[in-house]
Formats: sequence, C-alpha cells, structure tokens
Amino acid sequence: MDLNTIWENFIDRMILDPSITFAEKKLMAGIPFLYVTVSQHVSINQSTDAVKKHAVKAMKGKRLTLNLNFVRSEGNLYVYRMRFLVPQEKMFCCGNLCFDCIRFKDH
Repeated sequence: MDLNTIWENFIDRMILDPSITFAEKKLMAGIPFLYVTVSQHVSINQSTDAVKKHAVKAMKGKRLTLNLNFVRSEGNLYVYRMRFLVPQEKMFCCGNLCFDCIRFKDH
C-alpha cells in the first residue's frame, strides 16, 4: 500500500470540493500537516467534515484509519495534523500463544 498515492488521491478530492479553495500537505519534523483554505463562510466544523469525508473516500478499500487533529486557524486557513495509519501486523512469533500468531498464517 502506497501512502503517497492515497495522499495524492485525497488532495485531488479536496481541491475539487467547492467549499475548499486550496489544500496542501506539508511535512514538519516528519509529521504530516494539512493546510486547508476554505471559502468565505465555511466554518471549522464544515471544514473538518469535508476533510473527513474526502479522507474516507481516499481510504475506501484499504485497511487504514484516520488520525485527524485540528491545530490552528488564521482567517479562512485551517491547519490539521493528519495521518493515515496502517494497522500493525505481527511479523514474528513472541511465544505468548497469541490468537493471531504469524505461525498460523498462510504465506
């Protein structure tokens, strides 16, 4: 699964939204931030709902979860800390007789 492709798909969807005038992902200290500029009368709640809606569409058919936290706003610019999280899978047997042990999977 390529997270860059998912981010590109997500940003493309955001830009097509009529309430959003600009959307960009920026990495700072390895943490992805989403900068969203919205139309004049769009509230923080409407902006957050749009982000979630387009993230869900970008994640469709993938085993991902969304971590979204509002950081700050300045006028009609909203900044979110946003990550698409890949679920962890076991890579080795720890010896604790886990139900999802790697020994029981077909390779």
